[in-house]
Amino acid sequence: MSIQETDTQVIITHPNHSDSVVKILKYGATIYSWVSKGSEQLWLSSATKLDGSKPVRGGIPLVFPVFGKNTADEYLKDLPQHGFARNSTWEFLGQTRQNPPTVQFALSPEQANPDLIKLWPMDFTLILTVSLHKESLTTKIEVKNTSETKEMKFNWLFHTYLRVEDIEDTFVSNLAGMTTYDQLLQITYDDKHPVVTFHEEVDKIYKEVPEDRIIQVVRKGVPIHTLKRSNLPDAVVWNPWIEKSSGMGDFEPKDGYLQMVCVEPGHVHDLVKLAPGETWNASQKLFNGELKYQAI
Repeated sequence: MSIQETDTQVIITHPNHSDSVVKILKYGATIYSWVSKGSEQLWLSSATKLDGSKPVRGGIPLVFPVFGKNTADEYLKDLPQHGFARNSTWEFLGQTRQNPPTVQFALSPEQANPDLIKLWPMDFTLILTVSLHKESLTTKIEVKNTSETKEMKFNWLFHTYLRVEDIEDTFVSNLAGMTTYDQLLQITYDDKHPVVTFHEEVDKIYKEVPEDRIIQVVRKGVPIHTLKRSNLPDAVVWNPWIEKSSGMGDFEPKDGYLQMVCVEPGHVHDLVKLAPGETWNASQKLFNGELKYQAI
C-alpha cells in the first residue's frame, strides 16, 4: 500500500521507489518528513510535538490567513502570527491519484481551531494536495471564498524548513536584484548580493520575485534543494542563528540552526483579496535540480 492512514497521520510511499516517503500530520496538515532516495530533505526540531498539542517546529507548516502581526485589517489584527491553519486538525479526503501518489486534506471553519476561528469570521474552504514523485515533492493549495457576500483577505505561506549539512558553507541563490524587506533592520532595499549567505541571523522577505526564478540552496557549488513556485510572488529566507534559537523552547538541538534554512514561498507582502465565490490556487515544487544561476 502506498498510502497508510492512522488516527494522527498519513504516510505516502512511492509505489516504485520505496526509499521515497512523505509523512503528513493531520494536525496542521503539516509535512514533517520527506525522504527522497533514502535521504531526509526536511529539518525537524527534536523537541517538536507530534501529538497535536502545538504547531510543529520544522517540516512544512502552513501559514494562513496571516503571516506576521497585521494591525490594519479589522479581522486579521486579532489573530496570532501565522494564523490558525497550522494548529487546526484537517480532514483527510483520501488518495486522488495512484502514480504519482497524491492525497488531499481539507480545512473549513468547522474543523478550524475554535478559539481562533471565532476571531476571523469568514466562510472558506482550503484544499491541500500533496504529490510524491520519485525525486520531488509538490504541495498545492486551493483557497475558496464560500461566502455569498463578504470579501476575504489573507496571506499564504509554505513555511518550509530545509535540511542542510552546514549552513556556514551553504548559500541561497537567484534572489540577486530582488527587492527585499529585512525584518531585522526593518528596511526595504534592492539586494545586490549575488547570493544569500549565513553567518548571523537572517530574516528577509523577497518581494514580487518573478515566477521563472528557480530558488536554489547550494553547498560547495552543488545544489542540494531547488524550489519552483507558482502564484507565490514572495519568498522568505530565514535562519534564527544562536540567540533566536536559544530563545525558542521547541527548537532543539540549540545548534540546530547549523543544519537548517527556511526558504518559504508565499503571498505575504500584501493580502490576497478574494471576492465571494472566487478561488485562489498556488503551489511549490521541491526537487534537486541542476545548478542554474540566474543573474540580475
